[in-house]
Amino acid sequence: MIRFFKMVTLVCGFSLPAYAVAVDEKPLPDPVQEAQARELMKEIRCLVCQNQSIEDSNAELARDLRAIVRERVALGDSPDNVRAYLVDRYGDWVLLKPPVKSSTYFLWASPFFAVLVIAALVFRRRRAVPTAAPLSDEEQAELQALLAQRTGEERS
Repeated sequence: MIRFFKMVTLVCGFSLPAYAVAVDEKPLPDPVQEAQARELMKEIRCLVCQNQSIEDSNAELARDLRAIVRERVALGDSPDNVRAYLVDRYGDWVLLKPPVKSSTYFLWASPFFAVLVIAALVFRRRRAVPTAAPLSDEEQAELQALLAQRTGEERS
C-alpha cells in the first residue's frame, strides 16, 4: 500500500509542471493597461510552440514577446499599433488569426482545397472498382464440381 502512495506521489510530482501557466514577474502597474496587454497576448502566436498564444506559452521567445507587448502598451500604443509592430517584425504568421489578403489567400483556401482533393480521390477510387465478369458455362460447371467435392469431404 505504501508503494502505491509513493508511486502516486511520484507521478503527481512529475506532472505538476504540465499544469504550469506562464507567469511574468512584472505585470504593468496600471490594471487597465495590463488587461489590454493580456488581451493582445491571446491574439499573438508563440513562434516556438506555433499553435499556442504567447499568453499560454512558457517558451523564452514568448516571454520576450510578452515583454514587448507590455512595453508597447505602457508607451501608449494602441492594440492595432502593437499588432502592426509585431507583424512588421515577424510577418502575418505571428497573429493567431491572420488577415485575409492577397498574400494569405492560399493559407485561408488550403483547407477547402484539401477537402476537394480528398473527395476527388475517394470518388475516383469508388469508380475504379472493377466489376466481375460473369462465369462461363465451363467455369460454372467447374465451380459446382469443386463445391460438391468439398461438401462431400466435410460429410466424411
